[in-house]
Amino acid sequence: MDSGLSDEARDKAEAIKTDANEFFKKQDYEKAIELYTEAINLNPNIPAYYGNRSFAHLRVESFGYALADASKAIELDKNYVKAYYRRAGAYMSLGRFKLALKDLEAVVKVRPNDADAKRKYNECKKIVTKNAFLAAIAVEENHKSVSECIDLDSMSIEEDYTGPKLENGNVTLEFVNTLMETFKKQQKLHRKFAYKILMDAKKYFEQQPTMVEVTISPDSKFTVCGDIHGQFYDLMNIFDINGLPSEDNPYLFNGDFVDRGSFSVECIFTLMSFKLLYPNHFFMSRGNHESATMNQMYGFEGEVKSKYTPQMAELFTEVFNLLPLCHLLNNKVLVMHGGLFSQDNVTLEDIKKVDRRRQPPEEGIMCELLWSDPQPDNGRAPSKRGVGVQFGPDVTEKFLKNNSLDYVIRSHEVKPEGYEISHGQKCITVFSAPNYCDTMGNKGAFITFTGKDLTPKFTTFSAVPHPPVKPMAYADFFSSLFL
Repeated sequence: MDSGLSDEARDKAEAIKTDANEFFKKQDYEKAIELYTEAINLNPNIPAYYGNRSFAHLRVESFGYALADASKAIELDKNYVKAYYRRAGAYMSLGRFKLALKDLEAVVKVRPNDADAKRKYNECKKIVTKNAFLAAIAVEENHKSVSECIDLDSMSIEEDYTGPKLENGNVTLEFVNTLMETFKKQQKLHRKFAYKILMDAKKYFEQQPTMVEVTISPDSKFTVCGDIHGQFYDLMNIFDINGLPSEDNPYLFNGDFVDRGSFSVECIFTLMSFKLLYPNHFFMSRGNHESATMNQMYGFEGEVKSKYTPQMAELFTEVFNLLPLCHLLNNKVLVMHGGLFSQDNVTLEDIKKVDRRRQPPEEGIMCELLWSDPQPDNGRAPSKRGVGVQFGPDVTEKFLKNNSLDYVIRSHEVKPEGYEISHGQKCITVFSAPNYCDTMGNKGAFITFTGKDLTPKFTTFSAVPHPPVKPMAYADFFSSLFL
C-alpha cells in the first residue's frame, strides 16, 4: 500500500509516530497532533497514524477533525477496530448516538467474541433507546415541564441543617457569602433552596431577550470571564483577585459554566445566586456546554444526579434553554460564547429574532453563536469541532462594519495565556479555567474595561489547589470508555 516510499521515509515516519505517542502520554495533545501530522505527510497510507491523531483530536475537543481522521483510517483498513471506536467517540461527542451505534455494530461484526466490544455496543444501544423514549414523551400533548411538577412547599428542611438559608425565599448577600464558604468545605446547599434558586432563575431568564443589551456607565468597571467548566476553586480565585460581584463591580460570564470540572454544581449555584442578587449587574451567556447532550457526556448531568436528583438535572436543562445567547455592551462590543456565522450579512436584528428556547441545533445562527471558532486565514472553513464554522479576519471585519461594532469577545477555546487577540485586535478570546481538566497547563484570564474606554485589559492567573476529585468524575461511564 505504501509502495513508492523509500525505506528512509517509512522509518522516519514511524520514529515520528513513536515520538508523538510519547507526547500523547504526557497529555501534550497539540504537540502529538503536530507530530502525527508530520508522520502522515511522510507516509499517508498508515491507518494507525490517522487513528492516533483522531484520538488526540478527541482529547482537545476537535470532534470534526477526529471524525475525519477516523473515517480516513477506516477507508485505509476496514478491519481497523480502533478507528471505529474513535469515530464512535467523535459521533457521541456531537450527540450523534445512532451513528456511534452503527460503528460499534461494525466492531461487533468483525469481532463477535469480543466481550468489550459487545459491552460498548449494548451501552450505546441503551442511550439510543432512552433518547428515543424521551423524545416520544416530549411530544405528548399533555407533557408538563419539570418546573410545573415541583412542589417546594412539600420539601421539609431537617432540623440539623446548618447551611445557608434563603431569607423569605430570596437571595441575599449574606446567603451568597455563606453559600460560597459552604461549598469551599465541600458541603451542600439544601435541595429546597437549590430548587428555589433554579425556579427563580427560570422565571427571570424567561423574560430576557436572546441578545441582552448592557449599558456600562463611563466610570464603571466591567469584567468579562470565559469558560469556568466546573472549576469552583478557580472561580473563587477570580473573585479574590477581582472582587466579588456587586452593583459597583458587574460581571459577565460567557458560557460553559459546567461540565469537565467536578464542582459544576457549586459553580452554577454560585453564579445563579449572584444573578438573582444583582440581576442588572451580573450577566450569564449560554455556552455550548449548557445543553443536554454535553451535560450527559461530560459530567454535569451525573454530578447533579449524584448531589441532588435526576429531576433537578432535567430542570437545569429547562433553565439552560432560556439563557441569553449573547450580550451587546454599550452598542459597541458583542460578546458570545462561540463566534460568527457561515453566512454574510447577519445583523444584530437577526440575532434578536432567534428562537433560543430549545436545545442547540446543528446549524444556523444559534448553533454558530455557541460553537464557531476564529481562524487566521481569510474566508471560512469547516469547523474542527464538526459543528459551527471557522471564520477568518475578513468575516469578522465585515460583520463589525455591517453592525457598527468595535470588536467581539468570545470564549470556547483553551489558550496558553488564558486569552488571545486575533483578527487585527477585533476578535478576542477569553478562557477562565486555568490548567483545564487538571492537564492542559494553561493560565486563566478575565477582561476588564470601563464604560468610557472599552479598551480591554487582561488579567491572567494560575490554577489553585482543589480537593482530590478528578475532572469528569461524574461523567457517564460509557463516555469514559472513549474520551
